[in-house]
Parts: sequence; structure tokens; C-alpha cells
Amino acid sequence: MNCDADTRQFIPTDTLLFQRPPKNQRGSHMTARPEFRVTFHFLKVCASSPSALSDSLRVCLSSRPGECMLRSPTQRPLLWRETERDSPMAGSEATVSPGVEARWRGRCRTPTAVLLVLCTCLLRCAGCTKPSNIVLILTDDQDVELGGMTPMKKARTLIGDSGATFSNAFTVTPLCCPSRSSILSGKYPHNHQVRNNSLSGNCSSPAWQREQETQAFPVYLHKLNYQTFYAGKYLNQYGKPQAGGVSHVPPGWDQWHALVGNSQYYNYSLSVNGKEEQHGDHYATDYLTDLIVNRSVEFLDHRRKNQPFFLMLSSPAPHSPWTPAPHYQDSFVSTKAPRDGSFNKPGGKDKHWLLRQPHSPMANSSIDFLDNAFRRRWQTLLSVDDLVEKVVLKLQELKELNNTYIFYTSDHGYHTGQFSLPIDKRQLYEFDIRVPLMVRGPGIKPNQTLQGPVLNIDLGPTFLDIAGVDVSRTTMDGQSFLPLMAPSLRNGTSRPYFLVEYTGEGHTDQDPACPLLGPGLSQCFPDCVCEDAFNNTYACVRTLSSVNLQYCEFADTESFVEVYNLTSDPHQLENILKKVDPSLLQSMNQRLIRLQSCTGAACRDTKH
Repeated sequence: MNCDADTRQFIPTDTLLFQRPPKNQRGSHMTARPEFRVTFHFLKVCASSPSALSDSLRVCLSSRPGECMLRSPTQRPLLWRETERDSPMAGSEATVSPGVEARWRGRCRTPTAVLLVLCTCLLRCAGCTKPSNIVLILTDDQDVELGGMTPMKKARTLIGDSGATFSNAFTVTPLCCPSRSSILSGKYPHNHQVRNNSLSGNCSSPAWQREQETQAFPVYLHKLNYQTFYAGKYLNQYGKPQAGGVSHVPPGWDQWHALVGNSQYYNYSLSVNGKEEQHGDHYATDYLTDLIVNRSVEFLDHRRKNQPFFLMLSSPAPHSPWTPAPHYQDSFVSTKAPRDGSFNKPGGKDKHWLLRQPHSPMANSSIDFLDNAFRRRWQTLLSVDDLVEKVVLKLQELKELNNTYIFYTSDHGYHTGQFSLPIDKRQLYEFDIRVPLMVRGPGIKPNQTLQGPVLNIDLGPTFLDIAGVDVSRTTMDGQSFLPLMAPSLRNGTSRPYFLVEYTGEGHTDQDPACPLLGPGLSQCFPDCVCEDAFNNTYACVRTLSSVNLQYCEFADTESFVEVYNLTSDPHQLENILKKVDPSLLQSMNQRLIRLQSCTGAACRDTKH
């Protein structure tokens, strides 16, 4: 029977007879074992299209003696029935998660003829099913609170309208390298120990490479035979001599096209599988966002067809220096940064001292600067929108679209004029910690807007869940959000609260451009308005269940605390610390203490 034929049934039902050791002697071959039967239901084993495989089942028989194995590679749980002689569990049913193996050790007593039939089915249908592919499109500094998704018309249609849009997606830290390290490792910053964008802050340092990269999600995917491809910005210090240079290729990647250093659009170097490749300022060959998509398409054309793939495409947009493609330089010419909410408002005395220092209202020069940055950010995103379209069309051409999960998100948010801070990230407020997140793929119904909170540390666990890895066996802090967007595939619950943490960064010396400010500050532009400082170090608990609340503590001499009710005050204009019931503050403080020291499964335990 040809797997390409439009057939819907291959083997209707078959029963295999196994022996299983008694519970007190599992693994022993010394005693008799009670027999039990497993009935396999084969429905739509061979089908004419990937979408028709949603109910497909496949049996894989281990070649090792004494082991029989049942495996479902599809994206729907495999239902099996066990009937054991003289067993109180007779007739019980259980669910095996996609890609997870269920093993019974012992001597298989299956008739040879049945084994031959099953193996024949395997050989004939080996090309019919494979684990789902995964694509992650990651932008740099793209907000969602200030309209950052407005330019992304194609992406919203091709991913959001075709799948799920998450309205409560967050980064666990609002800065590039720590956030990206959280995405790769699935861990909170206090566990991966990347504090800022510098080598001394552990960004792409030898310690990170030794202790965290070896446990990152690409390593797991590679072990599962995924073909892995990376292109674009990696970590801010990647490729620097002190970080191993361009010859360092992180484990788990088959194809590696990573930017050396921080975001650029022209005049940069890449590490191409460990070899330096220099680029100039010619649009057709050097514009980084376009190069990323062109090389990803080339990879898809030449990949091994019988293996799943994972692509991570990391554009520099809309990070500074905000260089748009030539054909988009005249877009959004009349667009200005939004003037509502907290725009050009003073931080006020109830906010941390860093928010009290900007001049409010802002100088006209600051407003002109941030409006120009806002326009150019949107212009750079138009090329990312084209990237999304090209990837989707290529997957469609290759007939892989229906078997591919496509994730679109950013490493953190951004602000332009909020609380009179001209431009940057790093702050605890919604505009800096909320990120866009859209996903399409098998089992995800179109046009969904999902409210459950999702963190960037959940991306890796979700990829592994799709691939069939038990996340509880990893060191990751995050959890899979596959149950939220595809409940027909998984059962699960969303977390009621989570942690956001940040380590402030400053200069030990005075900024010569701003001599009146003194040491300890950084990011002082324009007009000597500083966006960061050593004591801009904080940790927050954010709740999104019965109470939409944020509670933050600063590690400074004031032990400053900020509390916001985001239901009544979505722009976080009023710190309600002195108005809140002390028992609620105590409860939030205890949650914060627990989360700041959590690791692995303890970070997912939010019952308290």
C-alpha cells in the first residue's frame, strides 16, 4: 500500500500479548510474569496530507531484546487500553503524550506473524509522519503596549489570525542579554546568572557557555534528531575575543549564522559555522534582516526531508541604530510616539528616585529625538513583516506549513517618553516587560486571543513539549504553554503569579557629557536623562488571576517599594503602597522571597 494513496485505514485492530514482571521484581528475569494484553487501534495510519495525520498512530518496536515500545509521533495523545489477567486495573485506559515512549520490559510473546505485519506498516508509513517542526521569530526591543505590532500586518494575518495571540505575554527581565539567556535556558536570571549586557555581567561569558549553553533547549532538540538553524543576533557579547571569538558555536546548532556583538543592520561580522564573515553596506547582500530570511529559505530547501527542523530567526529590528531598508525609508513619515497614558508625565515622589530625575515636561529636543526613533523603529519592522511572509510562503510551498509551529515574539518591550524617560527599556513598568506573542501550528484554532500569562522562560519548555520531552526532567524554570493554546493536545493550568527581576547597571566614573550627575548612572541620553543606575535593581511579583497587581522591591538604601493595581490604573500612575491592606503586602513579599530563590519545579509551584 502506498502512503501517498488516499487511504484512511491500514490495520483496523490488533492485540499483542506481553509479559510484565511483578511490581516487586520489575527488571528481573528470574520469575514468572503475569500476562497482559495491549490493543492497538490503527486509524488513518497512512494519509494523503499532513493535516489528515492528526489521528494517526504508529507503533515502534524496540530492537533491544526484552523490550516492547509504544510511541505516538503525532500531535494528539495516543489512547491505549490495557487488559491484565486477574488485575483490578482490567479495562483501564491511559493517555500517552505525543512523542513520549511507553515501555514494557520483559519477553515479548507476540506472534512472529503479527510482528512482521507491524514492521511492514512501519516501513511503509515511516515517511508519513514525523514530529512537528518549530520556527521562532525573535525581534529586538519590540514593544506591544505602544503599538509596536501596528506595522506587522502580514505577521498578524499569517500567524495571529491563523492561530493564537497572547494578550498577557511577559519577559522575566527587560534587557537584551539577560532576557535572551532566559529564552535559551528556560530560567529566571537568578538561575542563569546573566545580569546585564556586559561580559562582567556574564553575557555570553565562558561561565555561561560552560554552565548554561550545554543545557539550553537547542541541545535537547538536537538530541531528538531535529535539524537546527540559527541566524541573527544571539547575545550582545557573542563573538568577542574574551567570549571565545567567532569560532565558538554553541552546542545544539547544525547551521550557525550569528551576529558578532550587538544589533546592526549593515557593516557587521557573522560567525558562519565558526568562520568569520564580514559584511558591508550593500542592501542586496548585507541588510541583516533580509540576509536572515534568505539563508533560512536556503536551509529549508536543502534540509533532510525525513527529519523535523527548528529555526530561530533573530532580527536586529527594531533595535537602534534603527536603519530601515531603502524602500521603507519614507514610511510612517507623519507618525509620532503615542501621547496618552504616562507619556511626558513626571514620575512623581511615589516612584523610585530614577523616575524622579527626568525633566518633565521633556525638552522639545528630547521629544523630537524620540519621535524620530519611534518612526524609524516601525520602518525597520516592515522588513521583519516581509520575513514572516517569506517564511510562511516557503513552508507552504514545501508542504510543511500544516506541520509547523511558528512563534513570533520579542526579547522585551520598550518606552518612548513614558514618565518623561526618552527611549530605552530596563524599567519595571508594563511598557518594558510586556512583549508580543503569536503562535500558529497543529492543534491551535485560528483567531484566538488568550488571556493566560506566558513568560519568555516558557518558550523553551514549550518547544521541548512539542518535541516530546518531559520538561520536569530538565533544569528549566518555565513551563509549557501548549495546553493554553492547544487544550485538545494537553491538559495544564496557567500560573497565577510570576517573577520579574532586573540588576541595574551604572558607570563607576562620572559621565563626562553629564558632569553634574555623578557616578553610578548609565544610559544618560538625550539631554542627560539617565535610564539606569546601579541601584535600579529590583524584583517584582506580578499577579493576573483574581487581582491584577504588581508588587516591586528595590535593592537600594531606601528599600523602596512600588505597588500598582493595574485594573484601575493600567498606566501605573499611582503607587498604592500606603493604601493597600498590610496583610496583602505581607503575602506578596513572601511570594517574592520564594520566587527569588526558586529553581526548576519550585518556580512552577504557585500554590501558595
